[in-house]
Amino acid sequence: MKTQITELATKSILITGCSSGIGLCVAKNLKTRGYRVFATARSNDDVAMLKEEGFEAFQLDLTDSNSINLAVDKVLSLTGNHLDALFNNGAYGLPGAVEDLSREALRVQFETNVFGWIELTNRIIPVMRQQDYGRIIMNSSVLGFAAMAYRGAYNASKFAIEGFSDTLRIELKDTAIQVSLIEPGPISSHFRKNAKKAFDEFIDAENSPHKKQYEAMERRLNKPGPAAPFTLPPEAVLKRVIHALESKKAKARYYVTFPTYLFGYLKRFLSTRLMDKLLSKAGGDGER
Repeated sequence: MKTQITELATKSILITGCSSGIGLCVAKNLKTRGYRVFATARSNDDVAMLKEEGFEAFQLDLTDSNSINLAVDKVLSLTGNHLDALFNNGAYGLPGAVEDLSREALRVQFETNVFGWIELTNRIIPVMRQQDYGRIIMNSSVLGFAAMAYRGAYNASKFAIEGFSDTLRIELKDTAIQVSLIEPGPISSHFRKNAKKAFDEFIDAENSPHKKQYEAMERRLNKPGPAAPFTLPPEAVLKRVIHALESKKAKARYYVTFPTYLFGYLKRFLSTRLMDKLLSKAGGDGER
Protein backbone atom coordinates (compact mmCIF):
# COMPACT_ATOMS: atom_id res chain seq x y z
CA MET A 1 0.00 0.00 0.00
CA LYS A 2 2.83 2.41 0.84
CA THR A 3 4.41 1.75 -2.52
CA GLN A 4 1.13 2.57 -4.28
CA ILE A 5 0.79 5.87 -2.41
CA THR A 6 4.36 6.82 -3.33
CA GLU A 7 3.66 6.04 -6.96
CA LEU A 8 0.41 8.03 -6.94
CA ALA A 9 2.20 11.03 -5.46
CA THR A 10 4.26 11.29 -8.64
CA LYS A 11 1.24 11.22 -10.94
CA SER A 12 0.22 14.43 -12.70
CA ILE A 13 -3.08 15.24 -14.40
CA LEU A 14 -4.50 18.15 -16.38
CA ILE A 15 -8.25 18.68 -15.95
CA THR A 16 -10.49 21.04 -17.92
CA GLY A 17 -13.72 22.61 -16.66
CA CYS A 18 -12.80 22.77 -12.96
CA SER A 19 -14.95 25.76 -12.01
CA SER A 20 -17.68 23.55 -10.52
CA GLY A 21 -19.42 20.19 -10.68
CA ILE A 22 -17.59 17.14 -11.95
CA GLY A 23 -14.34 18.95 -12.76
CA LEU A 24 -14.00 20.57 -9.35
CA CYS A 25 -14.98 17.38 -7.53
CA VAL A 26 -12.44 15.28 -9.43
CA ALA A 27 -9.71 17.90 -9.02
CA LYS A 28 -10.21 18.17 -5.24
CA ASN A 29 -10.32 14.45 -4.64
CA LEU A 30 -7.38 13.56 -6.85
CA LYS A 31 -5.33 16.25 -5.13
CA THR A 32 -6.22 14.70 -1.77
CA ARG A 33 -5.31 11.31 -3.23
CA GLY A 34 -1.78 12.50 -3.95
CA TYR A 35 -1.95 13.58 -7.58
CA ARG A 36 -0.36 16.74 -8.84
CA VAL A 37 -3.47 18.35 -10.28
CA PHE A 38 -3.34 21.10 -12.87
CA ALA A 39 -6.83 22.58 -12.70
CA THR A 40 -8.08 24.79 -15.51
CA ALA A 41 -11.13 26.96 -16.10
CA ARG A 42 -12.31 29.38 -18.76
CA SER A 43 -12.77 32.52 -16.65
CA ASN A 44 -10.07 34.29 -14.70
CA ASP A 45 -12.37 34.56 -11.68
CA ASP A 46 -12.70 30.77 -11.56
CA VAL A 47 -8.93 30.40 -11.93
CA ALA A 48 -8.49 32.73 -8.95
CA MET A 49 -10.95 30.60 -6.94
CA LEU A 50 -9.01 27.44 -7.82
CA LYS A 51 -5.74 29.03 -6.73
CA GLU A 52 -7.35 29.96 -3.42
CA GLU A 53 -8.26 26.29 -3.07
CA GLY A 54 -4.56 25.47 -3.36
CA PHE A 55 -4.45 24.27 -6.96
CA GLU A 56 -1.88 24.94 -9.62
CA ALA A 57 -4.50 26.58 -11.80
CA PHE A 58 -4.48 28.11 -15.26
CA GLN A 59 -6.87 29.80 -17.62
CA LEU A 60 -7.87 27.52 -20.50
CA ASP A 61 -10.58 28.52 -22.96
CA LEU A 62 -11.39 25.54 -25.18
CA THR A 63 -12.63 27.84 -27.95
CA ASP A 64 -9.23 29.57 -28.19
CA SER A 65 -6.17 27.77 -29.62
CA ASN A 66 -3.82 30.32 -28.10
CA SER A 67 -5.33 29.76 -24.65
CA ILE A 68 -4.97 25.99 -25.02
CA ASN A 69 -1.34 26.25 -26.09
CA LEU A 70 -0.43 28.70 -23.33
CA ALA A 71 -1.96 26.47 -20.66
CA VAL A 72 -0.22 23.35 -21.97
CA ASP A 73 3.12 25.17 -22.23
CA LYS A 74 2.82 26.35 -18.60
CA VAL A 75 1.98 22.88 -17.34
CA LEU A 76 4.78 21.18 -19.26
CA SER A 77 7.29 23.78 -18.14
CA LEU A 78 6.44 22.91 -14.53
CA THR A 79 6.65 19.15 -15.05
CA GLY A 80 9.74 18.95 -17.24
CA ASN A 81 7.65 18.04 -20.28
CA HIS A 82 5.82 15.23 -18.52
CA LEU A 83 2.11 14.56 -17.93
CA ASP A 84 0.58 11.29 -16.79
CA ALA A 85 -3.06 11.98 -17.52
CA LEU A 86 -5.57 14.28 -19.21
CA PHE A 87 -9.23 14.53 -18.18
CA ASN A 88 -11.25 16.32 -20.86
CA ASN A 89 -14.30 17.53 -18.96
CA GLY A 90 -15.07 21.19 -19.77
CA ALA A 91 -18.28 21.35 -21.81
CA TYR A 92 -21.80 22.73 -21.87
CA GLY A 93 -25.13 21.82 -23.44
CA LEU A 94 -27.15 23.98 -25.84
CA PRO A 95 -30.83 22.96 -25.70
CA GLY A 96 -33.04 23.53 -28.71
CA ALA A 97 -34.78 21.82 -31.60
CA VAL A 98 -32.53 21.04 -34.56
CA GLU A 99 -34.53 23.33 -36.86
CA ASP A 100 -33.87 26.23 -34.48
CA LEU A 101 -30.09 25.77 -34.40
CA SER A 102 -28.12 28.31 -36.39
CA ARG A 103 -24.75 27.54 -37.92
CA GLU A 104 -23.16 29.88 -35.37
CA ALA A 105 -24.85 28.12 -32.45
CA LEU A 106 -23.56 24.75 -33.64
CA ARG A 107 -20.10 26.17 -34.25
CA VAL A 108 -19.86 27.52 -30.70
CA GLN A 109 -21.11 24.22 -29.26
CA PHE A 110 -18.52 22.23 -31.21
CA GLU A 111 -15.68 24.68 -30.52
CA THR A 112 -16.03 23.97 -26.80
CA ASN A 113 -17.20 20.36 -26.70
CA VAL A 114 -15.26 18.86 -29.62
CA PHE A 115 -12.64 20.96 -31.39
CA GLY A 116 -11.05 22.22 -28.18
CA TRP A 117 -10.90 18.71 -26.72
CA ILE A 118 -9.23 17.27 -29.80
CA GLU A 119 -6.74 20.12 -30.08
CA LEU A 120 -5.80 19.81 -26.41
CA THR A 121 -5.52 16.03 -26.65
CA ASN A 122 -3.29 16.29 -29.72
CA ARG A 123 -0.95 18.59 -27.80
CA ILE A 124 -0.62 15.99 -25.03
CA ILE A 125 -0.29 12.78 -27.06
CA PRO A 126 3.34 13.46 -28.19
CA VAL A 127 4.30 14.01 -24.54
CA MET A 128 2.74 10.68 -23.58
CA ARG A 129 4.42 8.93 -26.50
CA GLN A 130 7.77 10.29 -25.41
CA GLN A 131 7.34 9.13 -21.80
CA ASP A 132 5.78 5.83 -22.97
CA TYR A 133 2.76 6.17 -20.69
CA GLY A 134 -0.50 8.07 -20.45
CA ARG A 135 -4.19 8.03 -19.65
CA ILE A 136 -6.66 10.10 -21.67
CA ILE A 137 -10.15 10.28 -20.20
CA MET A 138 -13.07 11.83 -22.07
CA ASN A 139 -16.16 12.82 -20.10
CA SER A 140 -18.89 11.99 -22.59
CA SER A 141 -22.58 11.45 -21.81
CA VAL A 142 -25.47 9.05 -22.02
CA LEU A 143 -26.40 11.42 -24.87
CA GLY A 144 -23.24 10.30 -26.63
CA PHE A 145 -24.99 7.09 -27.67
CA ALA A 146 -28.69 7.69 -26.98
CA ALA A 147 -30.07 10.83 -28.63
CA MET A 148 -32.96 12.73 -27.07
CA ALA A 149 -35.17 15.46 -28.49
CA TYR A 150 -34.19 19.11 -28.05
CA ARG A 151 -30.54 18.24 -27.41
CA GLY A 152 -29.42 18.05 -31.03
CA ALA A 153 -26.31 20.21 -30.66
CA TYR A 154 -25.18 18.50 -27.46
CA ASN A 155 -26.09 15.02 -28.76
CA ALA A 156 -24.03 15.62 -31.88
CA SER A 157 -21.03 16.95 -29.95
CA LYS A 158 -20.98 13.93 -27.64
CA PHE A 159 -21.54 11.46 -30.50
CA ALA A 160 -18.51 13.13 -32.13
CA ILE A 161 -16.39 12.71 -29.00
CA GLU A 162 -17.38 9.05 -28.82
CA GLY A 163 -16.29 8.55 -32.42
CA PHE A 164 -13.01 10.40 -31.98
CA SER A 165 -12.24 8.51 -28.77
CA ASP A 166 -12.97 5.10 -30.27
CA THR A 167 -10.76 5.94 -33.24
CA LEU A 168 -7.98 7.27 -31.01
CA ARG A 169 -8.08 4.16 -28.84
CA ILE A 170 -7.58 1.96 -31.91
CA GLU A 171 -4.82 4.17 -33.30
CA LEU A 172 -2.94 4.08 -29.99
CA LYS A 173 -3.38 0.34 -29.36
CA ASP A 174 0.34 -0.34 -29.86
CA THR A 175 1.37 2.35 -27.35
CA ALA A 176 1.19 2.59 -23.56
CA ILE A 177 -1.48 5.31 -23.83
CA GLN A 178 -4.97 4.24 -22.77
CA VAL A 179 -8.13 6.09 -23.80
CA SER A 180 -11.38 5.87 -21.82
CA LEU A 181 -14.86 7.33 -22.18
CA ILE A 182 -16.99 8.14 -19.14
CA GLU A 183 -20.72 8.25 -19.84
CA PRO A 184 -22.56 9.84 -16.90
CA GLY A 185 -26.22 10.76 -17.12
CA PRO A 186 -27.94 13.08 -14.64
CA ILE A 187 -25.27 14.45 -12.30
CA SER A 188 -25.70 17.31 -9.82
CA SER A 189 -23.90 20.32 -11.31
CA HIS A 190 -24.38 23.75 -12.88
CA PHE A 191 -25.16 22.06 -16.19
CA ARG A 192 -28.77 23.24 -16.39
CA LYS A 193 -27.87 26.81 -15.41
CA ASN A 194 -25.28 27.00 -18.18
CA ALA A 195 -27.68 25.35 -20.62
CA LYS A 196 -30.29 28.03 -19.88
CA LYS A 197 -27.76 30.77 -20.66
CA ALA A 198 -26.92 29.15 -23.98
CA PHE A 199 -30.61 28.67 -24.78
CA ASP A 200 -31.38 32.35 -24.14
CA GLU A 201 -28.47 33.41 -26.32
CA PHE A 202 -29.05 31.22 -29.37
CA ILE A 203 -32.69 30.07 -29.51
CA ASP A 204 -35.60 32.28 -30.63
CA ALA A 205 -38.23 30.49 -28.57
CA GLU A 206 -41.04 32.99 -29.18
CA ASN A 207 -41.04 32.46 -32.94
CA SER A 208 -40.43 28.72 -32.92
CA PRO A 209 -42.99 26.02 -33.77
CA HIS A 210 -41.63 24.34 -30.62
CA LYS A 211 -42.64 27.23 -28.37
CA LYS A 212 -44.91 25.13 -26.17
CA GLN A 213 -42.24 22.45 -25.66
CA TYR A 214 -39.71 25.16 -24.83
CA GLU A 215 -41.95 26.53 -22.08
CA ALA A 216 -41.95 23.16 -20.34
CA MET A 217 -38.22 22.78 -20.93
CA GLU A 218 -37.46 26.18 -19.43
CA ARG A 219 -39.42 25.28 -16.31
CA ARG A 220 -37.18 22.24 -15.87
CA LEU A 221 -34.04 24.23 -16.57
CA ASN A 222 -35.03 26.80 -13.93
CA LYS A 223 -36.06 24.23 -11.33
CA PRO A 224 -33.78 24.28 -8.27
CA GLY A 225 -32.14 21.01 -7.30
CA PRO A 226 -32.16 17.79 -9.33
CA ALA A 227 -34.79 17.84 -12.08
CA ALA A 228 -34.21 14.34 -13.43
CA PRO A 229 -34.73 10.96 -11.72
CA PHE A 230 -31.67 8.98 -10.63
CA THR A 231 -29.48 12.09 -10.34
CA LEU A 232 -26.18 11.29 -8.62
CA PRO A 233 -23.52 13.54 -7.09
CA PRO A 234 -20.29 14.17 -9.04
CA GLU A 235 -18.48 11.68 -6.77
CA ALA A 236 -20.12 8.95 -8.87
CA VAL A 237 -18.05 10.14 -11.84
CA LEU A 238 -14.95 10.46 -9.66
CA LYS A 239 -15.10 6.74 -8.89
CA ARG A 240 -14.88 5.91 -12.60
CA VAL A 241 -12.10 8.45 -13.19
CA ILE A 242 -10.00 6.83 -10.46
CA HIS A 243 -10.46 3.40 -12.04
CA ALA A 244 -9.55 4.75 -15.47
CA LEU A 245 -6.40 6.31 -13.99
CA GLU A 246 -5.21 3.56 -11.68
CA SER A 247 -6.31 0.21 -13.07
CA LYS A 248 -3.70 -1.73 -15.00
CA LYS A 249 -6.07 -1.94 -17.96
CA ALA A 250 -8.60 0.87 -18.10
CA LYS A 251 -12.02 0.19 -19.57
CA ALA A 252 -12.96 1.70 -22.92
CA ARG A 253 -16.27 2.90 -21.42
CA TYR A 254 -17.56 3.61 -17.95
CA TYR A 255 -21.29 3.90 -17.33
CA VAL A 256 -22.26 5.95 -14.27
CA THR A 257 -25.99 6.46 -13.60
CA PHE A 258 -28.97 4.13 -13.92
CA PRO A 259 -30.22 5.79 -17.16
CA THR A 260 -26.82 5.16 -18.77
CA TYR A 261 -26.87 1.47 -17.86
CA LEU A 262 -30.52 1.18 -18.91
CA PHE A 263 -30.21 2.85 -22.31
CA GLY A 264 -26.91 1.13 -23.00
CA TYR A 265 -28.59 -2.23 -22.39
CA LEU A 266 -31.79 -1.46 -24.29
CA LYS A 267 -29.98 -0.09 -27.33
CA ARG A 268 -28.43 -3.51 -27.84
CA PHE A 269 -31.79 -5.25 -28.06
CA LEU A 270 -34.54 -2.82 -29.10
CA SER A 271 -35.33 -1.78 -32.63
CA THR A 272 -34.67 1.81 -33.61
CA ARG A 273 -38.42 2.47 -33.66
CA LEU A 274 -38.91 1.22 -30.10
CA MET A 275 -35.81 3.01 -28.89
CA ASP A 276 -37.09 6.27 -30.36
CA LYS A 277 -40.39 5.86 -28.51
CA LEU A 278 -38.63 5.21 -25.25
CA LEU A 279 -36.21 8.10 -25.60
CA SER A 280 -38.98 10.52 -26.58
CA LYS A 281 -40.77 9.66 -23.34
CA ALA A 282 -37.60 9.80 -21.23
CA GLY A 283 -37.36 13.53 -21.94
CA GLY A 284 -35.84 15.03 -18.82
CA ASP A 285 -33.96 18.29 -18.77
CA GLY A 286 -30.89 17.61 -20.83
CA GLU A 287 -28.42 16.93 -18.02
CA ARG A 288 -25.46 14.74 -18.83
